[in-house]
Amino acid sequence: MANSKSALKRVRQNNTRNLRNTDMKSRVKTLRKKTLAAVEAGDKEAASKTFKEFASVVDKCTQKNIFHKNKAANLKSKTSKAISKSA
Repeated sequence: MANSKSALKRVRQNNTRNLRNTDMKSRVKTLRKKTLAAVEAGDKEAASKTFKEFASVVDKCTQKNIFHKNKAANLKSKTSKAISKSA
């Protein structure tokens, strides 16, 4: 365990950031599943709406260095391709 005040602070910061990052990653996964489910159901309007929200959250994760920019582009590309494929 941490012995100094600064090390204790780092532990607190790491825990806070871990929770925040986990929450954002979970949100991305949920929105991607919603988008793909809308595609499967054939609801193009709902799919495009959730894709817009999904892309926004992925971009925010990229800005906060939760995702690498190439991973973000890959996620958006695959999801977009699934939407256009169903159309």
